[in-house]
Amino acid sequence: MSRALMRLGPLFRCAVAFGLLGFLSACEELETAHQTATNAVRSVIPFPSAAGYWAGDAVRGSPKIVVHLREQKAYFYKGKRLVGESTVSTGKPGFSTPPGRYRVIQKDKNHISSEFGDYVDDVGNVVKSNIDIRKDPQPRGTHFDGARMPYFMRFNGGYGMHAGYVPRYRASHGCIRLPAETAAHFFQAAHEDTPVIVRE
Repeated sequence: MSRALMRLGPLFRCAVAFGLLGFLSACEELETAHQTATNAVRSVIPFPSAAGYWAGDAVRGSPKIVVHLREQKAYFYKGKRLVGESTVSTGKPGFSTPPGRYRVIQKDKNHISSEFGDYVDDVGNVVKSNIDIRKDPQPRGTHFDGARMPYFMRFNGGYGMHAGYVPRYRASHGCIRLPAETAAHFFQAAHEDTPVIVRE
């Protein structure tokens, strides 16, 4: 092959070497290979969904969680790199989640609330649901059944992050609820003393 031809780009050399039909065929093969590689990457790296995503297992760096109350979103960082995002449901009116800078002070994978839950009868029927034991009177013949809060991370007094029901609005008693799968990732990647920043 001449030096002049070698100086030309690879696609042009391909066109010269194989003719126009060969060139088009080679381009189709390149496109197919590119699509195959893209699909392979997508099968390994989680892409965002409606609830959020996690891509932090192989990433190093100090963890940090940032919650935006207006967005109803939580973001997980390792160092300066965003590795996770989740929709959340924070405190409803009268139970607002307080903005501020906090740190994880307790982790409990199988936490059960001592304040929020249901009043149930002796056979397990829910008599009154979604109660606050400090405010809601207990009906006769019932007992308190504390709400399950898997992957609980306490960051400020009675406030914490945990897996739970996540509608598209503020619905909790002040805690930050996440979908179960994302809550598990956040729980595993955070440690006690991880910063938790709650912003309006």
